Amino acid sequence: MNVINAKLDIIFKKLFTSDKTVLMAFIGDLLDIPQGKIQNLEVLNPELLPETADGKQGQLDIKMQVDNKIVNVEIQVQMQSDYKERALYYWSKMFSNELKKGQHYAELKQTISINILNFSLFNCDEPYSTFKLLETNRQELMTDKCAILFFELKKINKSIDKADRKKLWLQLINAETEEELAMIEETGVSEINKAVVIMHEMSEDEKIREMARLREKWILDENSNREFFKRQGLEEGRAEGRAEGRAEGRAEGRAEGRAEGRAEGEANIISKLLKRGFSEEEIRGILNS
Repeated sequence: MNVINAKLDIIFKKLFTSDKTVLMAFIGDLLDIPQGKIQNLEVLNPELLPETADGKQGQLDIKMQVDNKIVNVEIQVQMQSDYKERALYYWSKMFSNELKKGQHYAELKQTISINILNFSLFNCDEPYSTFKLLETNRQELMTDKCAILFFELKKINKSIDKADRKKLWLQLINAETEEELAMIEETGVSEINKAVVIMHEMSEDEKIREMARLREKWILDENSNREFFKRQGLEEGRAEGRAEGRAEGRAEGRAEGRAEGRAEGEANIISKLLKRGFSEEEIRGILNS
């Protein structure tokens, strides 16, 4: 049996907000925080927004306070050409919104944005990318309060390594069959095994499967509509371009005709004046007057 897809945002959020120990281990492993070092983790937006009949949902990210850090994790299935700018924009909004009235800038918390992508964003083989504010020559860190992380699922292979917990979590998110889950479960990593149990429970829950089906359908419909309007826009753009080209051609033709007419008229006038005995200097004076 195919398991429910954790790459689907609604399933992703439900999976990682169902058990705090699972979420704590997941965030700790992605951020390379040693086990047991996270003292407190609070999910600031735990609610799953009510599903609609067509599967449309609001933003289903997971925003947390992890000790004295603000951490946001989001999964993105659909390829977006401007995703880098989008990620920076959402990080900046999250960072600036933390400053309350009367607070000093120094009180701003370290803000970390985690982006899990089901497409390739960077031209490299490495599946993990971390961006911070660094001086370009000295590589000096300006501040540790900015970090934007990307995890590209398409670059994760299927070979299992018990010691690489970061990779195991991403393989869990990638898993689409019982066999894949079983291979991950055989590693014996307790928090990941808890997550596997949650995946099985969700896969057997008819209400969750229906929510996932509607959400998946809505995303597919949105992609289809986007492609349709993109094609329509291209066709309309080409038609407008052809019309503009024809109009410009006509305008240029009229301008050239007028210019040729003026040149021809001047040539006739010069010829007649020369026949009447006017000098070239006199003719230039007449034409320029």
